[in-house]
Amino acid sequence: MGSDAAPDPVAAARTRNENHASAAYGVTSEVGRLRAVLLHRPGDELRRLTPRNNDQLLFDGIPWVERAQQEHDTFAGVLREHGVEVVLLADVLTETLAVSGAARIQGISAAVHTRRLGHALAGDLAAHLRGIPAPELARVLMAGMTFDELPFAADNTSLVRRMHHGGDFVIDPLPNLLFTRDSSFWIGPKVAITALALPARARETSLTDLIYAFHPRFLGVRRAYESHTAPIEGGDVLLLAPGVVAVGVGERTSPAGAEALARSLFDDRLAHTVLVVPIAQNRATMHLDTLCTMVDTDAVVMYPGVRESLTAYTLRSDDDSGSCVVTGPEPFLPAAAAAMGIGKLRVIDTGLDGVTAEREQWDDGNNTLALAPGVVVAYERNEMTNARLEDSGVEVLRIPGSELGSGRGGPRCLSCPLARDPL
Repeated sequence: MGSDAAPDPVAAARTRNENHASAAYGVTSEVGRLRAVLLHRPGDELRRLTPRNNDQLLFDGIPWVERAQQEHDTFAGVLREHGVEVVLLADVLTETLAVSGAARIQGISAAVHTRRLGHALAGDLAAHLRGIPAPELARVLMAGMTFDELPFAADNTSLVRRMHHGGDFVIDPLPNLLFTRDSSFWIGPKVAITALALPARARETSLTDLIYAFHPRFLGVRRAYESHTAPIEGGDVLLLAPGVVAVGVGERTSPAGAEALARSLFDDRLAHTVLVVPIAQNRATMHLDTLCTMVDTDAVVMYPGVRESLTAYTLRSDDDSGSCVVTGPEPFLPAAAAAMGIGKLRVIDTGLDGVTAEREQWDDGNNTLALAPGVVVAYERNEMTNARLEDSGVEVLRIPGSELGSGRGGPRCLSCPLARDPL
């Protein structure tokens, strides 16, 4: 075979499985040394954004895709330079679809809806997708497809096709895939599959689900939690310390979702305390990790506007009855410190000036990714926050994010840790 031949995704999946068969996936904290992470390099799905649909697809603007890719490559490069294995979602999705017929069926079924397309069009489209190569199918499942792009001629069997405009989506794109934190997260040696709250993101978990179910590198991985009903998103889940989990409840995660997760973690003995933290239901504070993230074993970076007002309900398992016991609410910071077994959490504010703090909170100044205790990746534009982190002894690895941030997410949102060292 010549050197210009396309790579074989089946062979690639087998090779990667052999190379990582003994990899110890698992995460017990936010700050243990990061060993492996799942990222998604932005692609054609971002090119689907227009002024007409960007609000519906949850973007605040139309990103410059090439620059977003450059920024993401810089982010991935920083991680690799610090010894982190970077697993790209598009690669593992393609490999999964190449090695598993069941994954193909599952992915197509989630994307092609009879209720929306009608039986005739849905049947024809599903049949076409079942026969295309894995790389092309992966691209369609991520980037979507318009009616103009349907690969077969129109006939007189589909009213749906005749009544739609050519630029309408027959399969919706998933531009928020780059925020890999939300559709799954690891706790201990298990992975949790979430339920995303808004329609624009609902199908993301179908791709995450089939990757963990069918890709060779994840064979044998067990589920910590799997929600198909009450919304819960990974950006709302912070692993404060081994056995201690904070869950934000606001725009994206519901009280029922937080309670269901807590009960599942207690049943599996993956946590002994879950702190449920109410947050404002608005765009600026869509997840708990837009307000605070761990930067060391005993320190958080936090938006000062909520420092005194954040509260927490404390959930613990009653070993005798097997039920979930709820207390509170009480102030979040002392409740978290008590659950973590430390005297006090160090708090690094995102600027004491109110205007600067509000600007940098919006620009994801609180949304850092820890590579090790006291070492974090942050957007370079949040100058005040980064300076305050460094003044507090935290090493800040700065990355550009002017285009990546147009979907409202920082380095933590952009990453799903697969493996961290225990503290």
